[in-house]
Amino acid sequence: MKKFWPWLRLLLAAGILVGLGVRLGTGAFLDGLRAIDAFSVAAALAIGFATTLLSAGRWVLVARRLGLSLSVRAAVSDYYRAQLVNAVLPAGVLGDVHRAVNHGREQGDVGRGVRAVFFERFAGQVVLVGIGLAVLLTHPAPGLDLTVDGTTAALVAAGLAGAMVVGWQVGPVRRMLVHTLADGIRLLSLKTWPAVVALSAAAVAGYVALFVVAARAAGSDATTTQLAPVVVLALLIMAIPVNIGGFGPREAFLAVAFGAAGLGAGQGFTTGIVYGVLALVAALPGAVVLFLSRRTGAEQSGVVAERLDEPREQELALAR
Repeated sequence: MKKFWPWLRLLLAAGILVGLGVRLGTGAFLDGLRAIDAFSVAAALAIGFATTLLSAGRWVLVARRLGLSLSVRAAVSDYYRAQLVNAVLPAGVLGDVHRAVNHGREQGDVGRGVRAVFFERFAGQVVLVGIGLAVLLTHPAPGLDLTVDGTTAALVAAGLAGAMVVGWQVGPVRRMLVHTLADGIRLLSLKTWPAVVALSAAAVAGYVALFVVAARAAGSDATTTQLAPVVVLALLIMAIPVNIGGFGPREAFLAVAFGAAGLGAGQGFTTGIVYGVLALVAALPGAVVLFLSRRTGAEQSGVVAERLDEPREQELALAR
């Protein structure tokens, strides 16, 4: 099943996009591509730099609190590269996996490197959920009933508790849980979590701003108050690992949400397309990081090979 799951995710995402295209017509997709102009591209790059800097700063705080060394410059470059990989490859998390393992190897502790990225991303999601709940309580999304009955909540809680109990019986899983819990407790320090929350909240504001730019470029005249509840839900929907380069569930949700709010399903679909393209544009500096890292790696390999040949050359010189 593991072998087929990545392909199944691609098929599901493709099915969603094809279904939307059939239902709403290809015009909405083409409108989204045509709506992108120089201003929206410049805004995407500026907002992308701000959110990347904020997120990288969050990673630096978490990593250092866990005893790992990480400079802001290295964090920003690695974060850009991870965002680009997340944007162009299925699942949307492979870039984060790479930066976690790579940083862990550099520090000689892969487990702690992975946990640092896990807690950094987890903190961002927790803050996003908190902001989302606050927005939805004050400005409910029109036409969308998001109430959860007590039975469903109890079943989810019981399922999570059961999974932890079962996992605790397995030695490697138990050790992982112990280390994760210990590191999580360290991050609850007053020197760390307030700054992490503040950086995460500022990053969420950046994501919302990019959505507003996308909506305006797509021709939507909805107010920010109307867009806010839809946007925060769309950001949460984007965490579903079923997409093609980020496209799929987000566009489906926006089509439904915009339609329910009386803004037009086609408008929602177009906004999703514009946002997806702008998000990719915002991650494009990661391509520069990838190129430079490959070039540096090639140069280092050449230097190592040259040094390995030196003893042989010296032997030949002595033989003469």
